Amino acid sequence: MRALIQRVSQAQVSVNDSICGKIGKGLLVLVGVHQDDEAAQTKWLADKVVNMRIFSDEQDRMNLSVKDVGGEVLVVSQFTLYANCAKGRRPDFLSAAKGEKAENLYQKFSQEIKEELGAVQTGLFGEYMQVTLINDGPVTIILDSLSP
Repeated sequence: MRALIQRVSQAQVSVNDSICGKIGKGLLVLVGVHQDDEAAQTKWLADKVVNMRIFSDEQDRMNLSVKDVGGEVLVVSQFTLYANCAKGRRPDFLSAAKGEKAENLYQKFSQEIKEELGAVQTGLFGEYMQVTLINDGPVTIILDSLSP
């Protein structure tokens, strides 16, 4: 799995002009599922997201996690994180997991965030979404899950 994590002061995701997920201070997490990913990888990735120390402490050092600051998390599925741009001008997405597998791992990842924080906001899997955010910092980090 691949996650693009953005520290935000606010973010929201909409489908058909209707907001389906909205947060204040916290993390916007765009998640892509690879065709070879397994369920065990979601736990590792969720733990990393929730406990990664990327919020500033009193000395303005990145030393606090989203959990430490009482922040929120918005998780949005994004298969385009597995774009292959090596040939030609149009990316292919052949390594991204398909349909049911991708949705199951996305939902499992979101549930594991919820178990850690008590709440999570999400987009709608497989829908055309519009995401708006105010990137705080900016801080943007890419995480790839490790093999269990």
